[in-house]
Amino acid sequence: MGRLKITQVRSKIGGKQDQRDSLRSLGLKRIGDVVVKEDRPEIRGMVHKVTHLVDVEEVD
Repeated sequence: MGRLKITQVRSKIGGKQDQRDSLRSLGLKRIGDVVVKEDRPEIRGMVHKVTHLVDVEEVD
């Protein structure tokens, strides 16, 4: 199974609470933070919720 490199590029300030919760669950706290997660449906769902705040790349 692949992996996703997720980078926060925009602020969560002014966002809805569920979007803030998704960022925190992904492990992102501030702009520029990068995490690598397994490509799973739960992670894809959280990323989908905050697509306007993050950049996503597939890595091996």
